[in-house]
Amino acid sequence: MSSTVLFQSDDHANILLPDQDAGEGVQSNQHLIVHGGEALLLDPGGTKLYPKVLKAVAQNKGKAKLTKIFLSHQDPDIVAAINGWLMTTDADAWLSALWRRFVPHFGSDRLVYERIRPIPDEGMKLDLGGSELVIVPAHFLHSVGNFHLYDPTSRILYTGDMGVSLGLDHREVTDFEAHIPNMEVFHTRYMSSNAAVRAWVAMVRKMDVQTIAPQHGAMLVGPEMVAKFLDWIEGLDVGIDAMPDVFKLPS
Repeated sequence: MSSTVLFQSDDHANILLPDQDAGEGVQSNQHLIVHGGEALLLDPGGTKLYPKVLKAVAQNKGKAKLTKIFLSHQDPDIVAAINGWLMTTDADAWLSALWRRFVPHFGSDRLVYERIRPIPDEGMKLDLGGSELVIVPAHFLHSVGNFHLYDPTSRILYTGDMGVSLGLDHREVTDFEAHIPNMEVFHTRYMSSNAAVRAWVAMVRKMDVQTIAPQHGAMLVGPEMVAKFLDWIEGLDVGIDAMPDVFKLPS
């Protein structure tokens, strides 16, 4: 598994760990934040990825200890391997309180269940070795209990399924208009409603975001690219607003 440093200072690093060999599964991006002797892993992937991500984390965290795992929502490409992570590390995992009781169905052992920590609906702040990270609400985008993670040091907003593009082998969007077809079908179906999207956009516009880093596909880098994405997704009809006639008996 390759790695790319997205941001680095004397005591802070943001590292991308992309999986480009998912087979029939969807491509996924794992991320590592390292600060002050601690490391946090975001959306670590499913069981097929677990050995590769475990090795990549060990190679990229330096002397830091993995203390936290952030799970943006409950999809199997995020939480299916969580038992392995909790059994082989001392890290706590953070997940929406709505999904905490569902995670044991992926095989998490009762001995580690208490280390799956609930995130309240309003989000929260996390301390990573003295650096403050911010977990912000992203409910219904697409999951009913969904969160994004903002790192004020790097100004990266890790957005899970928001901003996703599929079928690409490049890591950064260079032409936004040409990139729209790679995002449109996914967002139209997976995002639940215009109201949820627009509430999220209003929140993000109050933040200082340099990079939007989704779980799948290419990142949106730079204030201009971020603004273009926010304008586009705000005006897109999604979810139930895009398919009002679907609820009828099949002919």
